[in-house]
Amino acid sequence: MDCRLGRGGRHARGLCGEQLRIAAMSYLVLARKYRPKTFSEMVGQEHVVQALSNALEQQRLHHAYLFTGTRGVGKTTVSRILAKSLNCQGADGQGGITAAPCGVCQACADIDSGRFVDYTELDAASNRGVDEVQSLLEQAVYKPVQGRFKVFMIDEVHMLTGHAFNAMLKTLEEPPEYLKFVLATTDPQKVPVTVLSRCLQFNLRPMAPETVQDHLATVLAAEAVPAEAQALRLISRAARGSMRDALSLTDQAIAFGAGQLQEAAVRQMLGSVDRSHVFRLLEALAQSDGKTVVEISEALRLHGLSAAAALEEMSMVLQRMAVLQAVPDASHPADDEAAAIARLAASMPADETQLLYSICLHGRAELGLAPDEYAGLTMVLLRLLAFKPHSAQKKTLNEGAAAPLPGPEVAAPPQPANPPEAAPARLAASEAHPSLPAPIAQSPRPTAPPGQVLSVVEPRQAPPRPGAFPPRNGNGDVLGVPVRTQPEPLREAPTGAPAVAATPEGDFWQATVQELVEREAIAALVRELALQSQLVGRDVGHWMLRVERESLNQPASRERLRAALEAAGHAVQLTVEVGAVTDSPARRNAQAAALRQQAAEQIILNDPFVQQMQRDFGAKIVPGSIKPVPKH
Repeated sequence: MDCRLGRGGRHARGLCGEQLRIAAMSYLVLARKYRPKTFSEMVGQEHVVQALSNALEQQRLHHAYLFTGTRGVGKTTVSRILAKSLNCQGADGQGGITAAPCGVCQACADIDSGRFVDYTELDAASNRGVDEVQSLLEQAVYKPVQGRFKVFMIDEVHMLTGHAFNAMLKTLEEPPEYLKFVLATTDPQKVPVTVLSRCLQFNLRPMAPETVQDHLATVLAAEAVPAEAQALRLISRAARGSMRDALSLTDQAIAFGAGQLQEAAVRQMLGSVDRSHVFRLLEALAQSDGKTVVEISEALRLHGLSAAAALEEMSMVLQRMAVLQAVPDASHPADDEAAAIARLAASMPADETQLLYSICLHGRAELGLAPDEYAGLTMVLLRLLAFKPHSAQKKTLNEGAAAPLPGPEVAAPPQPANPPEAAPARLAASEAHPSLPAPIAQSPRPTAPPGQVLSVVEPRQAPPRPGAFPPRNGNGDVLGVPVRTQPEPLREAPTGAPAVAATPEGDFWQATVQELVEREAIAALVRELALQSQLVGRDVGHWMLRVERESLNQPASRERLRAALEAAGHAVQLTVEVGAVTDSPARRNAQAAALRQQAAEQIILNDPFVQQMQRDFGAKIVPGSIKPVPKH
């Protein structure tokens, strides 16, 4: 039909204004147009459909049903299909109770259109009082007018008041044979136990994104709307298990995309983050590239993308990475992102993946507390870098034995000799006391070539029991023996002070660190690394330190300590391992402070005046009030 538009007699093919209004009024949203009308059309609730279908076919009908589940999973739809199954008369008018209602008889048509007098829906959210429930129950005494059964459907039943629940208990327990109750709720915890015990309960589960995506593809194919698979995947994830939400988002996406669904338009509509940004973020985090992380965060701000959505997408990718790290063959070959996620999973240790996943989850909850959403996102991303565990390759003693360090062999450093009289004395003590272990010669451990930096090693295992021989390989070579050992027994430390096994290496390291501290050549973390470490052994151009806390073993701290030692005249390479520390400058300082404290307390306790005050007046010394005089 031609419609005259504008001036000058111009014509255009199209609908007139009146026809446009009629078309707009006749349009039915997808969620209502494609509401399932039979059990066979329902998706994602096979467990409920199977139970109800078997009960209808075997005529084992309960008088009250309770359907629970989140919004948009089909509670009202199941109720209407059940009402049609109970009242269907068949296309020829001779039908009975069936699991497959015909949909064409008078009862089915009236229930679909909401005009069936024997099917009553009550919204408990707006009719929650005892008067409304009593008004509904008054109809229970009358037999059905058109159908075979009366069906009372109470939606959001948990909103009823306590008096309303009590008013319906007796009828709910023993209703007339022609009356069926159907209750629906999103919060079954608020329904009294007395009501739950009178109903047959079915839990409708949230639908999987794959199920939602397949159904959306079917609906759009029927509507002849072109759609990209990735766009449907975004909508199915955004629906969070609700088919009604998915269909509503699809309606919105069709309008937003001018009749077609494209990934870019759907992302813009949902405000979701492109996975390419997430992959770049994770690659930058794996490489500890803070500059790229901040740049991507600013790019998200400029594009107006949601910070919470960015963390959510990162959590989803990290979850899939963790699954791949635990089960390498768990990827789906049809997934377009499987290759990128597999590459990220291979570039990041499993413990780091778990840590990043946990920080992303907690970061989403903190976005509302941040002064700005994107500032909160940036801080979460920087936290991922700050708490990133070290990925340096670690060595065990067995790995070191199986794969020795490359390079030419280096002569072992001379072992500190015991005094000549020490060996006979120990041997005599061993003969006099057979229970004492005999002395065992200590073998040096092979060292790295000069200038080579060793990798971090695991904490050392417990020392072998006395009398046990060091482990050897098939050729008889000793494996995993320390460079220098400290067989001297621990000195008895004052109460509250750590035990110190004084060694010549410890004396040298104490003097060296004390000199660096006095000259203020080291500070902050570098100073703590020097004070908390033990000099295990030193060779020409190579020193080995040991610390108990791996957090002190930072590459930047090691390099600054090496530079400070070089400035002090010790041009050496440093290797830092993690293990038990028995002789460090910090332990020596703590022991010296404890000795000074003990000496000061003894001076006060032995003072005649103090003793007289305690004896004559019952005076007591306040604990912690005695402090030694600091040295100047």
